[in-house]
Amino acid sequence: MELRLLSVAALAAACVLAAPAALAQEKTTKLMVGYPPGAGADTVTRLLADRMRTTLGQTVIVENKAGASGRIAVEQVKLSPPDGSVLLMTPLANVVAHPHSYANLRYNPFTDLEPVAHLANFQLAFAVGADVPAKTLAEYVALVKRDPKYGNYASAGAGSLPHFFGVMFGRAAGIEMTHVPYKGTAPALADLTGGQIAAFSGVIADVAQLEKAGKVRVLATSGAKRAAALPDVPTFREQGY
Repeated sequence: MELRLLSVAALAAACVLAAPAALAQEKTTKLMVGYPPGAGADTVTRLLADRMRTTLGQTVIVENKAGASGRIAVEQVKLSPPDGSVLLMTPLANVVAHPHSYANLRYNPFTDLEPVAHLANFQLAFAVGADVPAKTLAEYVALVKRDPKYGNYASAGAGSLPHFFGVMFGRAAGIEMTHVPYKGTAPALADLTGGQIAAFSGVIADVAQLEKAGKVRVLATSGAKRAAALPDVPTFREQGY
């Protein structure tokens, strides 16, 4: 059976990988995810696990190995028996971006992992706290130019696609964006809604309900089209980026 990773059109995606060997018909399969419960990657993993239990008639366990922006989970899968009993659910950053951004990465995604399936695409969102005096992306850029403290933005971890997304936006806008990595989405959003940090970069699912509740203000989303979950929020492209 040909195992391949489908091409990705969005900035963020989720995929399943395994140690390099044919998938075995094991009685128990473990899905490793490098993020804490409740995060977007964890939610997708648990949906996949439910479907696998029904389809395969096997025990499927989800194990959260959070830390190091998902790299700990990748390392665990690398060290697992190459029999298909342990699978990794990961954003593409861990296997596409990290080899180019970490000098001492403990795994080689091209030799230590085998792509199995591309599961989902996610649009990214850039949000500010409700107390930040900017209602549009243009107003935010002007605000950061006046007061650089508003350029501090959170993400779920260093080396993640939302981290790089904020860097790209700062360069395109000509403003100083300072990344503040958190150990997961939940603490980052807690500080965003609490006013401890000005902005947040992450997937739309993380902020859509907070936007609707008026607790954060999403200024822009990625992608060629507006997100179905936030149809009133313009894309970066619509706003000149």
